[in-house]
Amino acid sequence: MLSKSNLEFLSLLKENNNREWFTENKKKFDNEHQKVKEFFNEIGKSLGKIDSIERIQIFRIYRDVRFSKNKLPYKNHFSVGFSRTKPMLRGGYYLHIEPGASFVGGGFWEPNKDDLLRIRKEIALDASELREIIKHASFKKYFGILEGEELKTAPRDFDKTHPNIDLIRKKQFLVVRKFTDKEVLSPNFEVEVLESFKAMRPFFNYMSDVLTTNLNGESII
Repeated sequence: MLSKSNLEFLSLLKENNNREWFTENKKKFDNEHQKVKEFFNEIGKSLGKIDSIERIQIFRIYRDVRFSKNKLPYKNHFSVGFSRTKPMLRGGYYLHIEPGASFVGGGFWEPNKDDLLRIRKEIALDASELREIIKHASFKKYFGILEGEELKTAPRDFDKTHPNIDLIRKKQFLVVRKFTDKEVLSPNFEVEVLESFKAMRPFFNYMSDVLTTNLNGESII
């Protein structure tokens, strides 16, 4: 399980986000990061027993500031992503640890234009399966709603009066569950993370079916 010291280090880093402080506290960072990595890898092992995972990516603490207005050199969080095995399986799981702002998430953050068009066409044709998934009790329990940025109006070549325009307008298709610090430090946190990931599966499986077939339901891979 995660420890209070993991969150305490991140709080100190937020208050002292500069290279001098980080260099002086590099050993402490290494210790805390190692413990968090072990936790992330345990999550990955457990997730690999219930889904096909091709990659575990533990993200670096160092920020790429080259093209950002925010020039702070370090992130204030620890995070990891778990990619499902392509090309058959789509979607990715994400775990973010940050004092006061921890969450699990998943879905389609920046689908390429072809995938986004394919999803929109499927929704325009028939959104009943997707609506059934996002109205299911387990989905609502863990995530509440389907999140993500959306257009203010209909995308090009789609009817703005379409009954499913609320879903067609979306540019992202995301699910998020937030956790308090108390929940993060609970002995049951790993279980809750995995249960959240399990609850994403029907949504991921639907998107996988859509993105690996044409509108006739024929495989394209």
